[in-house]
Amino acid sequence: MFRLSKKIPSVCTDDPLSKNEVSRKMTLMRQILISSFGPNGRLKQVHNNVGGPVLTTSTSSSLLQALRSTDPLLKLINASILNHLSRFSDCGLYVGILCLSLISNVQRSGLRPSVAISLNQYLLGLCTSYLKQEDCGCKVNIDFGSSQNLVTLARSVISSKPACVLTEKEQRHISTLVVHAFLLTVPFGDTSETVRLGRIVRVCIEGQSVLDSAVFQGLLVDAPDMLLPSTGVERTRLGSGPFRLALFTVSLSGDLSVLGDGSLEVHRGSPDPEDIVLDQLLRLGEQVVRDQVDVFMCQRVIHPVLQHFLRRNGVLVVERLGVALIEPIVQMTGAQAVAVYQTPVPPEAYGQVKEVCVRKVGLKEMLHLMPCGEPALCTMVISHRNETMLNELKSACQKVEYVLRLTLRDPAALLGGGCTETHLAAYCRSKGSNGAAQTASSMAVSQSEFLLGLNAFCLSLEAVSLALEHDGGASFIDLTHAHCWSVPSDWVPQWGEGVDAPDTCRCGLVERSTQPAQGVKREWTLLNTRYPPFIPASWVQDSSSVPLVKDTNPLVKDTSHLVKDTNPLVEDTSHLVKDTNPLVKDTYPLVKDTNPLVKDTNPLVKDTTHLVMDTTHLVKDTIPLVKDTTPLVKDTNPLVKDTTLLVKDTNPLVKDTSHLVKETTPLVEDNTYKPRVLDSFTAKLNALQVAVETANLILDIRYIIQDVN
Repeated sequence: MFRLSKKIPSVCTDDPLSKNEVSRKMTLMRQILISSFGPNGRLKQVHNNVGGPVLTTSTSSSLLQALRSTDPLLKLINASILNHLSRFSDCGLYVGILCLSLISNVQRSGLRPSVAISLNQYLLGLCTSYLKQEDCGCKVNIDFGSSQNLVTLARSVISSKPACVLTEKEQRHISTLVVHAFLLTVPFGDTSETVRLGRIVRVCIEGQSVLDSAVFQGLLVDAPDMLLPSTGVERTRLGSGPFRLALFTVSLSGDLSVLGDGSLEVHRGSPDPEDIVLDQLLRLGEQVVRDQVDVFMCQRVIHPVLQHFLRRNGVLVVERLGVALIEPIVQMTGAQAVAVYQTPVPPEAYGQVKEVCVRKVGLKEMLHLMPCGEPALCTMVISHRNETMLNELKSACQKVEYVLRLTLRDPAALLGGGCTETHLAAYCRSKGSNGAAQTASSMAVSQSEFLLGLNAFCLSLEAVSLALEHDGGASFIDLTHAHCWSVPSDWVPQWGEGVDAPDTCRCGLVERSTQPAQGVKREWTLLNTRYPPFIPASWVQDSSSVPLVKDTNPLVKDTSHLVKDTNPLVEDTSHLVKDTNPLVKDTYPLVKDTNPLVKDTNPLVKDTTHLVMDTTHLVKDTIPLVKDTTPLVKDTNPLVKDTTLLVKDTNPLVKDTSHLVKETTPLVEDNTYKPRVLDSFTAKLNALQVAVETANLILDIRYIIQDVN
């Protein structure tokens, strides 16, 4: 290969964080993440400027995968966030906002990077050790004897996804359904040390109300109208069983190009090879009929002649299942997926189902398979008004399931709504200020440097709480419990009295009417301003006081060494080498956001292939929010399968399941439940570690070497 131009020496950039272009790009990314944060976050619409699909979302996983940047520092931050999401499913925006805020505050403080890194590591250890304590003031133990905690947790995650566009009633309905489906996946009566949780299969229906969503025990399989039973012989197969089931993953279309793992021998003078394949398929059908198989299912296409033969002999035929349903069917029926049709099917490959019927779910007719025994598998039918909202709601339900699984492993939660961040900031200020001289001396830094680093770290935590406010309101912190309080922009506080204070803090745990400890006077101050250090008072929780918003304290047993493990991308990075083809330009997106946080709507980057803009006012299909004060109930039945909620229908005819919503909704009894929905931080402890570690990694980079050839 000949070089068309002379090789240009690599370009080495010293101290990349000091460059104005890099700083502006980081500021732009932080503004994008902040404007999407929380239940009142602004929607983002991402599309290519030359055409293609349009993505409307506010979730971090969808947004960060759609955004592209050629800047190596931003790519590193993006990869770190996506890596955290792949492990803990939620809290990606939290990681990005905290990481970028910490980098900005350290730069503004003027601290040397080495000093800032050591101080961040010390304060991170202080936070994690406090969160692990039993008397932590921002941690709540989850009692699985009551489903109210689980529903609150699920509702917090769902309400933090504004692109779902749900009313209060719809949020409660979906939250209850997700918890109900999750409890059905927990094996009942399993006392072994290793418990394998079941599976939730999700079926999406577009164009219907969210309240039409329902949960069914067993499996719902989409069967087009032309493939549904049409003869009287097949109708007799519906109803109570048990029924024998055969499952194939190989294509049974008869095409020579899809023979699967089998072989075909064709001799000279033999008939057409396609006729030989068809004969093999018919022999397979004869064996299935002899073995008294009632349900014949295939992942791919079935030849029409084979279908006709099986149907004529009373076998229920379902094709084109798709690869996603194979494992749930195997788990529920005990069948073995057969990958070849040229050899006889072994008897042990057949599975069993207890009941088969056709259900009408909305406008769709689906085949309902009921399991034999109690396998932990269920189907959740999710419906919404359009495709964008349906995709966001499905993604949110998947995140809730993962959150509940983590909570089952470690039954604890962190307060949401920004109260955990303000509480941690007040705790760090108090611990850091008391004995600052001794701590600074042990870390070989001056006391002034220690206080500067402490202030930068605490301001970064408080920046996450401030990011939840999008409508021009003010955020306050009470100087007793260090919880965050949100008020409208025109609110005028009367200091010390709290007459005009809001009813509750953002997480809903501390109420204005609650009297502080004797001799303590409740006071408020604006968040992100200086206040005298104080130790946050512990909140004594009684059985009737449950925070409205919770965050899961994820699966962490020993976090003293987890900081290094949460960022497996780089162990020791001092240089970045990058190949920048001159044809490739920075495509970091242009942001048009009317949020008051975004001041500069004309970023540096001129060549953009993505456009991100605020689509809050573009959502036309918005049902007005209903202030439904219907109380949510406390369920004292621990982790049991409520058999009154399981719909078992043995009628072989098509059934309308529109009434099942009311049967699957009442998971809990009514109790005082306020309809406020704020936010949820599922993997906050791990997100805190990832954010601080990534910020330290960025601060430690001295040079970027770029190959510009």
